Amino acid sequence: MTSIRTGDHDTRTEPGSVSWLGKKGQLAAVPAGRRTRRNLPHLLVGVLLVLVCVGGALWWTTSAQGRVPVLAVARPLSVGHVLERADVREVEISDVDTIATVPAEQATTVLGRPMATNLSPGALLTPGSVGPAAVPAAGHAIVAVALKPGQFPLEVAAGSPTLVVVTAPSSPSGSSVAPESGQMWQATVTGLVKTESDQTTVISLQLLGDAALALARVPVGQVSLVMLAGGER
Repeated sequence: MTSIRTGDHDTRTEPGSVSWLGKKGQLAAVPAGRRTRRNLPHLLVGVLLVLVCVGGALWWTTSAQGRVPVLAVARPLSVGHVLERADVREVEISDVDTIATVPAEQATTVLGRPMATNLSPGALLTPGSVGPAAVPAAGHAIVAVALKPGQFPLEVAAGSPTLVVVTAPSSPSGSSVAPESGQMWQATVTGLVKTESDQTTVISLQLLGDAALALARVPVGQVSLVMLAGGER
């Protein structure tokens, strides 16, 4: 125990306490442990705020860096279409992607040029997307099929990836060269024209060479299209 004298008063404090002047000039004693516990929550809050700020700064830095704006297709585009500003939009991709793309600042190098291939919305524009027609692609061929309503989705457009399915004939056929029912091939729509006379839609499909020859042998009315997800394949 210690003794502190102030004027005529003798104030005694217990060991392990801190003293200071009270309202009337007298020394008051408060245990040191209580003051430490009172400051600890404020210290923890301060440390937490610092960690949050540092983490946010690191997240912003890593997310803002390593991204580059490039051009992507905004609506279905077919071969020969002259590219307009409304046909493309800006998207950001990682700068480590090895895909050949057209930087957004170089849009003037492709605008006003004809499309060399068919592209669906969301596909990235590449330097080879414009210029002389690039269909059919190497090793592929294009075949036309006449389809009635119900044999293809209404959403099918140029550039749509599809699955061509051979269906069973409505009546027995004596043909021995036609592909069997249930046979399927992957194809990409390159164009379509609707005829008003008999409600038939003629759809051009790009397939591998052998598949195109096989599809050409399928009798009319025995083909259906299944639209697949994703861009051009």
